Amino acid sequence: MKILGLHHITLISSDAQRTVDFYTRMLGLRLVKQTVNFDDPTSYHLYFGDDLGRPGTAITFFEWKGAARGYAGIGGTHHFALTTADYNSLLKWKRWLTDHQIQVDGPFDRHYFKSIYFRDPDGTIVEIATHGPGWTIDEAPELIGTEHRHPPTEMLASNRDEARIKTETWLDPIDSITLDMALMKGMHHITAIGSDIQRTNTFYTEVLGMRRVKMTSNFDDPTSAHWYWGVDDGKPGTLMTYFERKAAETRGTRYGAGQTHHVAFAVADEAEQVEWRIRLSKAGYRVSPIMDRVYFKSIYTNDPDGHIIELATVGPGFVLDESSAELGTHLMLPPWLEKDRQAIESLLSPLHVSA
Repeated sequence: MKILGLHHITLISSDAQRTVDFYTRMLGLRLVKQTVNFDDPTSYHLYFGDDLGRPGTAITFFEWKGAARGYAGIGGTHHFALTTADYNSLLKWKRWLTDHQIQVDGPFDRHYFKSIYFRDPDGTIVEIATHGPGWTIDEAPELIGTEHRHPPTEMLASNRDEARIKTETWLDPIDSITLDMALMKGMHHITAIGSDIQRTNTFYTEVLGMRRVKMTSNFDDPTSAHWYWGVDDGKPGTLMTYFERKAAETRGTRYGAGQTHHVAFAVADEAEQVEWRIRLSKAGYRVSPIMDRVYFKSIYTNDPDGHIIELATVGPGFVLDESSAELGTHLMLPPWLEKDRQAIESLLSPLHVSA
């Protein structure tokens, strides 16, 4: 039994077509599956990712058409991060986005990586982070995550050279998303908000068996703990991080457009899910039955602050009912909903997907 890494993150969109346009045209991801929310088949569930939507690359959306904005808080996420290769590609992303009138903050030096931040059309905070330099910049490989590491003074929000940061970008216009900019490596990390970092640590290390790879503070609010958990050496694509906020001073999250519905981690197969159900239940956590999501099997639980956590199998994957060339081009329904296709399609606005 082992968590293999991130599987996907599922967010809430108020307009499916606008979401498709942004994530395919602006970020260069592929729409790999058009389907419906199996628990509410009157609404879209869209999956974006690499060429096959492999676990760890998948960003998915429930469409809650016209939904009011949600907001981050305890029990929800703050942002998710995608991975780019290096600092040059990060600067190219800044130039590409700003040339398309998208406000970008950064690049910021987070010591373990460099990153920029912007928002999607529903207000979700999206980060693009470099692959390295990684956790061993201030701790030996065998000791990562064992001691608190203070952020370097010059990287704190109160000390940053904001004028320089604002002007730092790629000098030449970017006409298209180039191969070196591709985000196909998928997610870097997901950052959630919790009220007790020690309790969160127990959940991730003792219950889910993940490794704490860094104890530091929020570089933008050094009074707030910022801890990271990952798999093995904490490589990007396996990382879950939390900001600790005081419950008495921080509101709970509210579901709505721009906010996360749940976070999913990858596990090997259904046999392991059976064991995970037993483990979670014995630890006192709510856990759902195994659910058939066609492209994977899932169980659901909650972190100590209520954030929905899914454990999803690696397979069978999105080519189960479409060829790799046709992924994302047609509305695909699970077998038990095919009889209702006409009624379902009448409730959905057809999507236009660029080739």
